Amino acid sequence: MPEDAIFRLYSMTKPITCVALMMLYERGLLQLFDPVSKFIAAFADVKVHGGESGVGEIDLEREITVHDLLTHTSGLTYHTFEYGPVEAMYREARVCSTQPLADLVADLARLPLAFQPGTAFRYSFAHDVVAHLVEILSDQPFDHFLRENLFEPLGMLDTGFYVPEDKLDRFTAMYGSGDWNEPEMTITRWYDGTDNTIARPRDCLESSRHNVLRGGVGLVSTAADYLRFCQTMLNGGELEGTRVLGRKTVELMTVNHLPGELQPFELAGIYSPGFGYGLGFSVLMDVGLSQKLGSRGEFAWLGAASTSFWVDPAEQLIGIQLAQFQPEEYHPLAADFRVATYQSIID
Repeated sequence: MPEDAIFRLYSMTKPITCVALMMLYERGLLQLFDPVSKFIAAFADVKVHGGESGVGEIDLEREITVHDLLTHTSGLTYHTFEYGPVEAMYREARVCSTQPLADLVADLARLPLAFQPGTAFRYSFAHDVVAHLVEILSDQPFDHFLRENLFEPLGMLDTGFYVPEDKLDRFTAMYGSGDWNEPEMTITRWYDGTDNTIARPRDCLESSRHNVLRGGVGLVSTAADYLRFCQTMLNGGELEGTRVLGRKTVELMTVNHLPGELQPFELAGIYSPGFGYGLGFSVLMDVGLSQKLGSRGEFAWLGAASTSFWVDPAEQLIGIQLAQFQPEEYHPLAADFRVATYQSIID
């Protein structure tokens, strides 16, 4: 594998998406407390599933805000989870299909929420809605905004939603039990332990130009490019004289935003003790509770195909680990890499 190999980032797309929206926040185009319906009218009429109450759907107690989307407290969910009937509705409606971003968001607004906004944390399609907000507020397709405002200014020239023909020799294959993005995928199927070739470099969505733009998944990149993104965040929003965010905005994004009753957050029943969640990043709050080497104030995230990164401001350290195997953490690559990194610090 070459050092400049190109990987599917999956959910390591999310922090980039959130940075894009916060760039527009800095331009005064939105506030975090704004209702999403201010920009996408369909979300004013969304309902909440009644759960075990016996009531089919109930009204919102309050509207979804931009902050809810950024912190996964909106009531949206992912089709892959198996918490209850809303995820089954997502699978039946095939919301996770190769449709344009605006159509995905419209489908989400037509289906009920899994819970009242702000009352729970649930990993979800929320950052895809964030990407659509970027399109609406910037009046640009999402991929154009990212290229013009982030990737080109930061020198991330191998990052985008597809791999050009002249770079396909550097594009990786992907293996594992199945693709998180399959419209009818469930966590049970995802963790079934089989090892298949899921995607080849020249025979997949990302091997040619397409219009399946997403904010939660979809970007491809290299270790060197993602390092430039992480270094920008570690520097407080600036890299080599190019500033994309102000220092205080980066600080806002990389502190915990979850109230105590929503900590620790969990994904598909797996809890993350010691961690809170910011605006697109997990945030390490208690090293002892986390049972991991690290530093208070670290911010990080990971992806479905065994990609992960963390930024440790206390040590001025960035860790990036990239593979292409689903499900993530089926093999403890990220955990082992973290130990190998921190044990080398001897000063």
